[in-house]
Amino acid sequence: MNWSRFLAILIKEFRQIRRDRLTFAMMVAVPILQLVLFGYAINTDPKHLPLAVVSADHSEFSRSLVASLENSSYFRVTARPASEAEGNRLLDEGRVQFLLVIPPDFSRKILRGENPAVLLAADATDPSASGNALATINAISRQVLAHNPVGRVPPSDTPFDIRAQRRYNPEGVSRYNIVPGLIGVILTMTMVMMTALAMTRERERGTMENLLVTPVRPLEVMVGKIAPYILIGYVQTAVILLAAWILFDVPMIGSLALLSAALVVYMAANLAIGFTFSTIAKNQLQAMQLTFFFFLPSMLLSGFMFPFRGMPAWAQAVGEILPLTHFLRIVRGIMLKGNGAAEIAPQVWPIALFMLAAGLVALKRYRQTLD
Repeated sequence: MNWSRFLAILIKEFRQIRRDRLTFAMMVAVPILQLVLFGYAINTDPKHLPLAVVSADHSEFSRSLVASLENSSYFRVTARPASEAEGNRLLDEGRVQFLLVIPPDFSRKILRGENPAVLLAADATDPSASGNALATINAISRQVLAHNPVGRVPPSDTPFDIRAQRRYNPEGVSRYNIVPGLIGVILTMTMVMMTALAMTRERERGTMENLLVTPVRPLEVMVGKIAPYILIGYVQTAVILLAAWILFDVPMIGSLALLSAALVVYMAANLAIGFTFSTIAKNQLQAMQLTFFFFLPSMLLSGFMFPFRGMPAWAQAVGEILPLTHFLRIVRGIMLKGNGAAEIAPQVWPIALFMLAAGLVALKRYRQTLD
């Protein structure tokens, strides 16, 4: 062991690290990103979940029930639809997590001791998001009339029943939530990575110069590079859907054609960001690092692993930018809820906007490469 030669190699390695600024930045940024996401953004016990209230009984009893739900810290009234049908539409679109329906004879039946029933419908596509909230409803029903707002209620441990209805996933099967989400997660990883490596591979092999001297325009290069991977993405999706049907018995209530149409926009958005990374990275290692830096927050902030509504407001704002967040709502809505084009439209346009922005950045940087 010659210490002078060892020292020379050590100095050389540090100089290479210093020259590769992107790699050094990733080495520092990824641990910080993980600490922030796991320390601040992840919450497995979501609170203040959006609740829609349809009340046909405007009495002290109904107001006490709604107040008790909000005081539990698990529910937050965000909508008061005029009818149960409108409330069901909000639940189908995913704009609320729960729907409370109070019948018109609610107060009269309580005064008569008839133990009326109240419906609390939950969006159970993600069982972990609503499980803890539903577990508190039995205690809430006993606390509503603790102060006896009218004073003439017959003594009873349960003056009324809150009938919880877990919609779209009544048994709370976790694979119904995870397996459809894997379509988006796998496509995000593979589409971004393969496209990012495609251009950097050209540069490393020395064939980039041949491509640059050809008369093709940047848009033609971009579309030609990403088009084959769309077909590969469909093959991956077909494999996952086949496994979901044969191995996991995941239902497919909605339209497969509608899901296929949404897949085009989603895959194009991921391929555009991958192409953008390829114009930034100088080699395949940097392309892989950028892919991981994009994939990690996409997986953690999209609602795939942890409840989306359990994250703080700033994390939800970041998650709303990511295409995976919106695609998870699309694929789960189509497969588990049977959503149509009208229900998924609010989730498609953010993905299309992201695709347009990433594509413009990629084209601008590619033109700079041509100069």
